[in-house]
Amino acid sequence: MDPSIYKIVELVGTSPNGWEEAVESVVTRASKTLRNIRIVEVLKLDAKVDDGKVILYRAKVNLSFKFE
Repeated sequence: MDPSIYKIVELVGTSPNGWEEAVESVVTRASKTLRNIRIVEVLKLDAKVDDGKVILYRAKVNLSFKFE
């Protein structure tokens, strides 16, 4: 069995509804152009605030996929 090689890319996803949805948005969008996505690792969570209210959730992630 040949060893597998994986590529890792850093991406940022956003959502007005929460961090989980921000992470899901990264995977959904990336899967349109990347095949064999295996792992999403959340590196950092933050949020944009306007007038004392959170208006946008952001998730910085490492996404790994099998290199062909």
